[in-house]
Amino acid sequence: MMRRMAAFKLAAVCCCFLALAACSKKNTPDLEAGAGGFGQARPGSEQDFATNVGDRIYFIVDQSDLTPEGREILTKQGQWLQRYANVVVQVEGHSDERGTREYNIALSARRATATREFLIAQGVNPRRISSIAYGKERPAALCDAEQCWTQNRRAVTVITGGAS
Repeated sequence: MMRRMAAFKLAAVCCCFLALAACSKKNTPDLEAGAGGFGQARPGSEQDFATNVGDRIYFIVDQSDLTPEGREILTKQGQWLQRYANVVVQVEGHSDERGTREYNIALSARRATATREFLIAQGVNPRRISSIAYGKERPAALCDAEQCWTQNRRAVTVITGGAS
C-alpha cells in the first residue's frame, strides 16, 4: 500500500513538472537568435517589454499609492511606450484574496487608475492606455499566506496592440 502511494505521488509530481514545462515552451516569435544561439527579445515586442522593462508593479496591503519601486518601473514603461508610439496597452488592477469582492474590485480599480495616470504624466497619450479592475478574480499565486498575497497585489501593463 505504501509503495503504491509513493508511486502515485511520484507520478503526480512528474505530471505537474511536465505540464509546467509544456506551458513554458510556447512558440515565442518575439525572440530572435542572439550570440551563442540564445534567444533575445526583439526590440518593441511584448517579450522586450516584459523582460527588459517590467510589465508589473506591486502594492502595499490596502493601498493604491505607488511605491518607489513601482514608480521606477512605470518610468521605464513610460519611456518604452514613448519610443514605441504605436503600442496600445491595458493596465490590469489586481488585489489579494482578503476582503469582499466589491472592496477588492474598487481597490484594484484605484491601482489600475494610479498606474494609468502615472504613465499619462510620463507623456504617454491617454488614448493608448485603458484600464480594467479584476479584484481578486485572477490571482498570480494561490495560497493562504503573505508570500502569495504579495504577488497578487499588483497592476500589470498588458500590450493589446501595435507591438512589433
